[in-house]
Amino acid sequence: MAESPNPASPSTIPQKRPFSVDDKHAPAVASPLNPGTRVREERTKKPTAKVRKDSPEPTAANKKGANVKKIPKATEVVRPSRYKLPSPKITDFEAPVPPLLIPVTTRKGRQFCEASEIINNRKGFRYTNAIADPRFTATQYNRQSECEPYGARISYEDASAQLLFSESATTTEKGFRMARANVGAREGRWYWECRILSGVKPANYDGDDSDNGGHVRIGWARREASLEGPVGFDAYSYGVRDVGGQKITRSRPVDFAVADLCEGDVIGLELTLPSLSLHRKVVEGIYNKAVDASDDLDPSASSEVPDIIRDRVVYRYRNRLYFETYEYQYTKPLEDYMNPSPLPVNAALDVDPPNPNNPIPQLRTLPFSSIKIYKNGELLGTPFTDLLAFLPPASKPNTQFDARENLDDGMLGYYPAISVFRGGAVETNFGPDFAYPPPELAKGEDVEMVDSGVENTNPATDKHITGSKSRLRAMNQRFDEQIAEDIVYDLIDEVDFWALDGGDSKGAMKGLSETAPATLRSVESDSGAAVVMEGRKPAPALVEPEPIKGEA
Repeated sequence: MAESPNPASPSTIPQKRPFSVDDKHAPAVASPLNPGTRVREERTKKPTAKVRKDSPEPTAANKKGANVKKIPKATEVVRPSRYKLPSPKITDFEAPVPPLLIPVTTRKGRQFCEASEIINNRKGFRYTNAIADPRFTATQYNRQSECEPYGARISYEDASAQLLFSESATTTEKGFRMARANVGAREGRWYWECRILSGVKPANYDGDDSDNGGHVRIGWARREASLEGPVGFDAYSYGVRDVGGQKITRSRPVDFAVADLCEGDVIGLELTLPSLSLHRKVVEGIYNKAVDASDDLDPSASSEVPDIIRDRVVYRYRNRLYFETYEYQYTKPLEDYMNPSPLPVNAALDVDPPNPNNPIPQLRTLPFSSIKIYKNGELLGTPFTDLLAFLPPASKPNTQFDARENLDDGMLGYYPAISVFRGGAVETNFGPDFAYPPPELAKGEDVEMVDSGVENTNPATDKHITGSKSRLRAMNQRFDEQIAEDIVYDLIDEVDFWALDGGDSKGAMKGLSETAPATLRSVESDSGAAVVMEGRKPAPALVEPEPIKGEA
């Protein structure tokens, strides 16, 4: 019987046949096993119908092979949103008036006042005083202003509606409520103090033990901190308690002082923040501990400062003008940091603790930052270091109403904050005359001049730092700086919009937002609710305001 052929023999392996000349499925590249295979010609890709529709008609200038000069795209300029607003009234050109203070007697017989006919900051929105100015035509005659009393103080608008005020003291008959000052710190070293008028009784108190004076907490708070809770309630504020002198943040009290902070005690608070240039390196994720080892608040080389963008709209409340801006809100990373999940979490999902190089911007901390606490002139210690960063993207506005992110409106920072509970009362003092000034301020500002070359020590690093911003200053000086910054920002917005209009002094009003409120109606109530923004219709044409008597 004949042997069957070996299946492994080369002669039995079937060979690939070459494609016929008429085969329409010829490969684009010749195969090495079939060198005689016809190679398909490269097909020219034709543009789609949408591309042909959007493309211009072929001309001699843009035909294939012609030298066509590409026009570079213009760099997008980030500027504040422009809104269609109604014409100002003659009373809008008058200076803002302080709120109506109605006398109130507390249950303990103390005299305070309730701020009426004023709108309070609420969740998602912040309010500042506005005034109409005939010289600001491009911004539709509106600029920022302040009401009396002028100077650093607890803000009437940036406080819970349940708080009561006197000339320099604050209290409440309700549960814990908070108020922030009208000035905030963004860089440098700042100091303020407060006296506890009503709170924990001292050890030598010989009165009625049932006379509960309430409670107080004091500290520093960011814009996101809630006004309806105490200082230290969330991750956006740092404070100390009167009970036990504990330090507190994220609602976690930790032992700090050795005794209570009692009635009559004067508590001083000193804040140290790094320069804004170093701060921006941290939030941008380019901070390097080895390279950025300096904490000099007055660098010799000036750095470019990003634009301050204020998206705000003017409206009338009880015949007063206010700017309404989107407030910065809680962020998910810090909420999780404040309230970690009790359930076991995958190790791969665990986040690093707050540090300057944390991959999450909201959990990045500021090197060389700290808070010092004094009691009756005696330094108790430094309860907090490496404070959380606040510049965008660490802070985000309320995006529920399409607010733009990663913009700094110039009001981010740490603010002096107080909170009182059921009769607790605090008297604030922002300088310059302190009851117990720290040694550095007790020397006198006339001795330490800006260019005197006197060196100071950073409390967080014990390094010597020089310059005007490196000196410890009272918070009342920050008020003057903040007013100057507001004036500069208003002028920049006016010039920017004036240039956008082509230098038209009558106001061509280019780039107006069609989604902005066109009409604003007053809300005659003390509920603190914002004016309802409705009526998205074209606003009436602006008219030239009548000149004011005494106006140059």
